[in-house]
Amino acid sequence: MIADMFSRSRRASRVTALCFGLVVSLTLSLDPAAAEGPSLADRVIEHKLANGLTVLMVERHQTPVVSINITFGVGGVNEQVGQTGIAHLYEHMAFKGTRTVGTKDYGKEKATLDELYRVGTLLDQRQRELAKKGAAVPPDEQASLEALQKQVTDLQTKAGQYVVGNEMALLYQRHGGVGLNASTGKDLTRYTINLPANRLPVWAALEADRMANPVLREFYKERGVVMEERRLRNDDSPNGLLFETFTSAAFRAHPYGVPTIGWGSDILSLTPADTAAFFKTYYGPNNATIALVGDVNPKEVIALIEQTFGKIPASGAAPEIVTVEPEQRGERRVEVEFDAEPIVAIGYHKPALGHPDDDVFDVIDGILTDGLTSRLETSLVREKRLAASVGSDANYPGVRAPNLFILTATPLAPHTPAEVEAAIYAELDRLKTEPVPAKELQKIVNNLDADMVRALRSNSGLASQLSLYQVVAGDWRHVLRSRDRIAAVTAADIQRVAATYFTKSNRTVGTLVKKTNGKQMAGAAGSEVAR
Repeated sequence: MIADMFSRSRRASRVTALCFGLVVSLTLSLDPAAAEGPSLADRVIEHKLANGLTVLMVERHQTPVVSINITFGVGGVNEQVGQTGIAHLYEHMAFKGTRTVGTKDYGKEKATLDELYRVGTLLDQRQRELAKKGAAVPPDEQASLEALQKQVTDLQTKAGQYVVGNEMALLYQRHGGVGLNASTGKDLTRYTINLPANRLPVWAALEADRMANPVLREFYKERGVVMEERRLRNDDSPNGLLFETFTSAAFRAHPYGVPTIGWGSDILSLTPADTAAFFKTYYGPNNATIALVGDVNPKEVIALIEQTFGKIPASGAAPEIVTVEPEQRGERRVEVEFDAEPIVAIGYHKPALGHPDDDVFDVIDGILTDGLTSRLETSLVREKRLAASVGSDANYPGVRAPNLFILTATPLAPHTPAEVEAAIYAELDRLKTEPVPAKELQKIVNNLDADMVRALRSNSGLASQLSLYQVVAGDWRHVLRSRDRIAAVTAADIQRVAATYFTKSNRTVGTLVKKTNGKQMAGAAGSEVAR
């Protein structure tokens, strides 16, 4: 039920995120009722509540359904040292219900939960203290730990008697809701649902309750789920471990370098008190945007939201992220050993969303890997057969702060990662020395337009992007300006950006190294090896 933003799909990232603005002016032509009507800029209805909650609406009356996206300006970058993964954990906990949803008797359940969290926190503390000592656990300490663990187990069983499992999802299902989901990324956290338009009062009641009165029931169970998720996605996944190691090498100061799912030791150290405090800091209405697209009556929706969400008090000002990633002054290389086929990842530091050069990278992304006729696909995959696949992402792993332009490739045996790496650098050098032909450049712009038109035929696509840009750019209108900026990119811009950013000193290279007979294949000299 609960998804996250740990996808390794480079193309999907580009298509569904920052290039949305390329076709906003075309999007409404897909809506028959709007073909001859006002532009999107005129059709987006914006309302801001006294508590700071932002509401965006677009009417589309073709079918009696509404797509809703609630986006909070909180993600992995907002976590404190020692609490990595807490944003993702809370996203999981947000589906556990409230004081009225997910419980048979909250009064009795709360008393049990309070005791459970007291004992569970004490057990966690004892285990950490003993782990620091690094010695065998004395018999008396072992007995004490076992007693605490039994208490936790008994209290979990008792608390479970009051739980109505998945009640929120079941309520939505009974009222025709589909697509209930959530995701956590570096910059934001999102909650989505599609439902019949006449069920908006149900949605408003449920989501306002969840924003105001969440209950962290089944905390330790869900913490274990997240740990298992980390094992599957990162620890035991060649791609996951490579990108975790690669990203941590590229960002040595900024929190973009920390995995969104969190470090294992941090996850096991998270407490209900930590998680509740995180919620109170970042989940206030003043840090949220709600986008509704579909069969809505704006006046009625505003009145409904004022009546429900308007009662929730604003949270205090969240701590600012003050850390800036220092300029990289030398190539960084890491290797990850794994019993899997090699992979190469190359990343170059680049500016954040809103910088003039950011739009140029979207075009470069398209030139290099957009389709079968793109440069890297043609050269490395089809002609030279150096790689089985190639990809790129113009905004990895986030957009709010300076990020990375990354390229990925899977070498095709018997070719080595070094051969593939050299071929990629050759194509990047072409961007520096040879102006991109006008025909090729126009083709990429057209392809970006077409991609976006296909991606935004749905109400959910538009709701997603309106809330995205309101949160990450501070103004949903950012999407309206993007097409013009992309269209204005010149061959000279591409040459300048390539020469400025695609340098050896500005790059980080990660390689997945296949083990052979228990030994790794030879890697680059001086590389850091993750085991």
